[in-house]
This record gives sequence, C-alpha cells and structure tokens, in this order.
Amino acid sequence: MYSGGCVKDSLKASESRELSGILDSISPQNVVLGHIRYATVGKICTLNCHPFSARDNSGRQWTLIHNGTIYNAGRLVHTYKDRLGDTDSEAMFLYLIETINTKQKKILSAEQRFSIVDKFVCEMSYRNKLNLIIYDGELLYVHKNMEETMKYCKYASGYIFATKPLDKNKWDDFPTAQLCAYKDGELVFEGEKHGGIFHSNLQSITVTDAMHI
Repeated sequence: MYSGGCVKDSLKASESRELSGILDSISPQNVVLGHIRYATVGKICTLNCHPFSARDNSGRQWTLIHNGTIYNAGRLVHTYKDRLGDTDSEAMFLYLIETINTKQKKILSAEQRFSIVDKFVCEMSYRNKLNLIIYDGELLYVHKNMEETMKYCKYASGYIFATKPLDKNKWDDFPTAQLCAYKDGELVFEGEKHGGIFHSNLQSITVTDAMHI
C-alpha cells in the first residue's frame, strides 16, 4: 500500500514481490526508514504495518517506526479510538502528534522540536521497550532503551541504524536511554540521559495490567 511515500505489506519481507521490486528500482534517497514487524500487539495486517505517518497542526509530516512493546499504556488509552489499526505503536505515535500540537503556538524550530520529542521519549520509556526512529522531514530522531538491540555504522555519506550489523564494516552500539537527532548525515542534538532502561524480565507484565499502573 502506497501512502505519501510509504510502502506497506503484511507479507513476510522474504515473500513480498512488491518489496523486491522497490529494492531493484528505488532511486537514491537521503533518508530511508525500513521496518520488519514482529507482531506482539495487534493482528497481522497492512494497517498495523510500520511506518506510521501524519501531519501536525503546522503541516509538518512526522513518520515513526517502533521496535518494542508499550506495557505502561495508560496515557495512550484515549488515542485508541483514532487508530486505523490496533497496535500500541500507532497509539503512541498519535499521542506524540497530540503532544507536538499542544506546543504548536507558533512554528517550532528544530531545537524546540527536539526538546519536545526528548521529553516525550524520557516519559514514555518508563516500563516500555522504546526502540524507535522518527523523521520530521528535517531531523531524524533515534532512540533505544534496551541494551544490545541497536547498532550504527558511520559512513562518509551518513549513518545507518539497524538492529544488527548489515555488512562487515565496523558497527558500534547505539547509546542506551538517550535520544539523538541527525541532519544531513551529522549528529546535531543529544538528549538527556534518562533512567528508563528496559529489561527483558519486564515482558512478563501484560498490557492490561500495565494500563492500571
């Protein structure tokens, strides 16, 4: 499904003819977000595929991909009715857009947008696995809060971020529990180092239980 530059398919990546055709024909891009979903919350269907994309009140388009699960979901409940699918990731994305819009008294600068996203990520990281990449058309925001779950490689032309190394070049661990933002292939903002590190034993908490925390 094509939507504003997004391509989504509910098939496995290895089985998708659409994906193989895109990889063979896509022109050079400055920013590319790719996501292979391992379904935890929400059924397997196109509406639940990442990325999620929407415009804020200023007309700026935001796009998000998320690797993780929202266990502490109480603050997101009011966004459920506005989802097209039924994932916690989409609910979180809608809450992010809502948060941005409440600050949108005037056009926000890059620094102001980063500050809003940084605060949002710090708050949402508590008891949630929040590995994500967000793009606002100018800044690329990257965050992880679980150890050993994201790597990066610096090339002459910019960065690549991935769950695991994609080639034989030197890949480093991405910082844990700290939001970073990139522009034109360079790191431009670093956020607050927070304590919301996710540990795998928290996965025993159910979403239903977490909503009552």
